[in-house]
Amino acid sequence: MDATLEQMVDPTLAEMGKNLNEAMRMLEDSQRKEEENVKKYARKDIPGPLQGSGQDMVSILQLVQNLMHGEEEEESSQAYRLQNVGEQGHMALLGHSLAAYISVLDKERLRKLTTRILSDTTLWLCRLFRYENGSAYYHEDDREGLLKICRLVIHTCYEDYTVEGFNVLCAKQPVIYISSAARTGLGQALCNQLGLPLSCMCHVPCNTMFGSQHQMDVALLDRLIKDDVECGKLPLLLVANAGTPGAGHTDKLGRLKELCEQYKMWLHVEGVNLATLALGYVSSSVLAATKCDSMTLTLGSWLGLPAVPAVTLYRHEDPSLSQRLLENLKNLDFIKTSVEDELSSPVVVFKFFQKHLNRDQTPHAAQTSAIQHRVISNEGHIYDAFNQWLGEQLAQLVPASGIDVVELEDEGTCVRFSPLMTSAVLGTEIQDVDQLVDCLKMKIPVLTSTLQLREEFEQEVRRTVGLLYIEDLSWPGLGIVRYNYHSDGKNDDNQEKELEKINTELLKKLNELESDLTFSLGPEFGGQKNCIYIGMVTEDLDVSELVETIAATGREIEENSRLLENMTEVVRKGIQEAQLQLQKANEERLLEEGLLRQIPVVGSVLNWFSPFQASPKGRTFNLTAGSLESTESTYVSKAQGTGTTPPPTPTSSLTKQRHSGQKIFKKGLRNSDAFNETSSVGHCDDLEKLAQRPATLSPGQEQRPLETLKTELPKEVLQATNKDTEDIQSSKSPNDCTNIEQGNQR
Repeated sequence: MDATLEQMVDPTLAEMGKNLNEAMRMLEDSQRKEEENVKKYARKDIPGPLQGSGQDMVSILQLVQNLMHGEEEEESSQAYRLQNVGEQGHMALLGHSLAAYISVLDKERLRKLTTRILSDTTLWLCRLFRYENGSAYYHEDDREGLLKICRLVIHTCYEDYTVEGFNVLCAKQPVIYISSAARTGLGQALCNQLGLPLSCMCHVPCNTMFGSQHQMDVALLDRLIKDDVECGKLPLLLVANAGTPGAGHTDKLGRLKELCEQYKMWLHVEGVNLATLALGYVSSSVLAATKCDSMTLTLGSWLGLPAVPAVTLYRHEDPSLSQRLLENLKNLDFIKTSVEDELSSPVVVFKFFQKHLNRDQTPHAAQTSAIQHRVISNEGHIYDAFNQWLGEQLAQLVPASGIDVVELEDEGTCVRFSPLMTSAVLGTEIQDVDQLVDCLKMKIPVLTSTLQLREEFEQEVRRTVGLLYIEDLSWPGLGIVRYNYHSDGKNDDNQEKELEKINTELLKKLNELESDLTFSLGPEFGGQKNCIYIGMVTEDLDVSELVETIAATGREIEENSRLLENMTEVVRKGIQEAQLQLQKANEERLLEEGLLRQIPVVGSVLNWFSPFQASPKGRTFNLTAGSLESTESTYVSKAQGTGTTPPPTPTSSLTKQRHSGQKIFKKGLRNSDAFNETSSVGHCDDLEKLAQRPATLSPGQEQRPLETLKTELPKEVLQATNKDTEDIQSSKSPNDCTNIEQGNQR
């Protein structure tokens, strides 16, 4: 356990777990030291006002242990032993410590976390105790659940109670019915907390003539209700028992439910026999409790877990929110609802579902049939992914609705709206429900069109050379595609890096296009590497144009990448040749000018008396041809020539004229003059400019030919050629530099 705690990311949680383990060991170790503690510690050892620097945690826990066991050990000779707390008990205590730690989170994170925990635990408990579509209320005192139910029923039956208060109760006095076999003092405690007189509490006797002597007399209860109605009172709520506190008998819950429906009363059930609802076989008398309006479960006492709260499960009609949403959902196509009782359930569960996917008939019959068969077999996973996306979108667009996503065993992934669990925190109102319906209407066409075009997209990708279709049923979108890099004998590592580079650049270029599509690298965890994930689409998407653009852009990036590699080699060889020709030119100038003109003082005097006229001999490097050329024509014409016309830069065949504001990948654009426009890729523009503007080496620049090229070449080319240039320059002799400087001065 300690090793596991050390591996936790959060140091506070790890320290909390260690302290809890230490505390439990100290509190449970009383039997080993009971003989010492009997004489050593007594009530007089309880510390008074704190003095000095206080006490450490170990001492405090020791004092707490003595308080729990000291007096009993002094009064009785028998050893007192604390109840053994097993692993489940440790988890319960750790849960309380964790709750205290979570309470310091900021408000927004705390709201999200508590909403998720409440939603999941409510779903588990309702499934476990056969109480479908219920809401949960957790409370420390087992009577608080019934108290909350009473307040809920009062607010429901008295519409003006919030404004008028006790005045509306005086006009029509409420009546709460409980069994005479119920817990002692339960009726009085309810009246005190609700502020009602004891006359509002009616104790129903148990059977005395026939049947069980611990079951509520249903016939007598019927007469009592009739009498109260005739007196102008309002029967409000009935508290029944599934296991009385004394004998453990269960009331006739089925008949009581019918009676409550007749008089429009609320039926609440409590008792230890409710625990049997979690078993495989349940008696019919207890199984009838699943039809009641609410029930209180005391899980802590049933399972022997310390400090575990009780929970009250209840159903409540909410026509202003849930029924309003349910009525709108019934009018929407492709939406399937899953509600057990539409009239009383406050929970609305729905999902996106299309009975039959459209199958397009294409000439590729065999391939299409195989794809269709696979799509049909995987429809369940596809719908789960789509409904997960739908739930997340609705929760983001309408946060006040409290929408969440649930996993149901038979239905799969569904979207759930449960206002009773979230409205108190989020403040859900009628307009939020209307906004939720509007957002749902906006998302349904996107879901249907994406679902229909997934198959066509897969077929187009599989028919296109250079593209690979990646199947991922958990991706809620059009599909996943990868551009395949054409291997040229490289090892696997270099090929993988090149593939990642091309697909990354491809994703960048696709996002630069003016389209309504979303291109991404996929989910953060569990996604495929080096892939392009395409999100939801609309029905006017031209799938063939989209696939063609992806393939053309990928080929363009690959060609430019190879062109850049080839150009780097050409430039490297050109620079080496330029250095050799410059050295040769320097040697020829030395022979032509003579040795005397190279001496600093003598050369200056000689040049003053007899100037030396030398014709300029510059060089230019033609990037298109990859060769050095003379600059004599430039000095004669006084203008720099453009040289040969460079070859056209490879660009996408889909780059056509398009009007401003028009989105690409639309079906209507193919029938007009407006086509999609793909942006230029890589360094194509830079290469064209360099080919049209050759770098000229004038006579005054012979000593730094590389500096001239640095202003023209791309960054990648310079990085590749820097090393060769440094090696060549380091091989030049100091005399060459001196001679060149003197020539420039002349």
